[in-house]
Amino acid sequence: MDLKLLWKQRRTGFWNGILPYLGYVIQSGVAMVFLFLVIAFSAWYTSFVQNIPAEFPIRWIALLLLAPLVLFSSYRTYLLPADIVFLRPQEYRMQEYLKNSFARGIIYKSLGLLLVFVTLWPLYVRADLDARPFGWFIVFLLLWKGLSSYGAWQELRMVQVGAARGYRLLRWALAVLAIAAWLWQPPQRSVWFLLLLAVVYIVALRIPVKHRVAWERLIQVEQGQAGRVMRTLGWFVDVPSSGQKVSSRRWLSKWGSGLPWNAGKAYRYLITKTFIRTEVFSIVLRLIVLGMLLSWWTAGSYFGVGVYLFFLLLAGVQLGAMRRSHSESFWIMIYPISGESRRSQVLGFIFHLHALAALLMWLPMLAAGASGLTVTGVALILGILVIVIMRRSQGNKWLKEEEDE
Repeated sequence: MDLKLLWKQRRTGFWNGILPYLGYVIQSGVAMVFLFLVIAFSAWYTSFVQNIPAEFPIRWIALLLLAPLVLFSSYRTYLLPADIVFLRPQEYRMQEYLKNSFARGIIYKSLGLLLVFVTLWPLYVRADLDARPFGWFIVFLLLWKGLSSYGAWQELRMVQVGAARGYRLLRWALAVLAIAAWLWQPPQRSVWFLLLLAVVYIVALRIPVKHRVAWERLIQVEQGQAGRVMRTLGWFVDVPSSGQKVSSRRWLSKWGSGLPWNAGKAYRYLITKTFIRTEVFSIVLRLIVLGMLLSWWTAGSYFGVGVYLFFLLLAGVQLGAMRRSHSESFWIMIYPISGESRRSQVLGFIFHLHALAALLMWLPMLAAGASGLTVTGVALILGILVIVIMRRSQGNKWLKEEEDE
């Protein structure tokens, strides 16, 4: 069996199933919105670089932007549950299959990292009087990106889940520490410190017991990656449902438990538990945190209003995906809950969460003070309009889908 050819066939098969939906994505107008945002950002960024405020915290900004990109590692293996049986006899040769996943996982993520760095460079070199050389900065980022990606790959192979989580925290801590040392410390001192960190980390990675091929974990990760792609397409067009990762999140387990036990709140209970245990929760939480930071940073400017509305729109799109949860479940069909009740409970839950997200991302804009009161007020009014329009749009779309069925 040619394992390299098998990997390529599976990759081609997956993306051939995605391409037919891309036309609907383009027709939705997302390309025009993206182009408009790029033009608006370019104009604002050019003006900002030419008028950088005094004491601008460029090193902290660089750390916040670059550290997540250095850390982010994901791999598409295209493995299937049946491979545990049918490919396991080839386990001793699976490196031929998996090395494509590892290499492409590093290359594509590195290109994204370089794109952000090149965009950040004009601001960095003008705001930091002790800026690191461009070429050496790129070399540092690529080397540490490769080390972080190697560590993430080893985490997937670890036998003990607790060890994998511990090493993930270690990888995050070392990456943030390495970037901070590169930005704040003198070049010679930071280079020796980074070499020491890298050697210690590589040696530490040899300690945990690892699978030759962690079949179950790789298949689970692949299903999560494929499901994420399909859910993204689901924002624009109906696509086949795909499984998603479910997390217990015990610290939020009591959320929704106080709802009355009756038909009028039954689906609200279900959708609440679904939200806190799926990836939508973590995605929306990250959007809110990032939106709050950027709203505070751009407070008092109309560009900040655009940033606020953009993140509010992203949060609304993510939350809107919740209405498709359990849509194909057999048990939902036999519960004594009317379609109208289900629709109102789900849309009401989404509306309240969207309003909470809007409030949290708007509050940092108050940092502009009295001088930015007009802009802050405009942002609040437009934010309310976005929430109401998206609520009405989701309701109309749901009714149309029910009529088509």
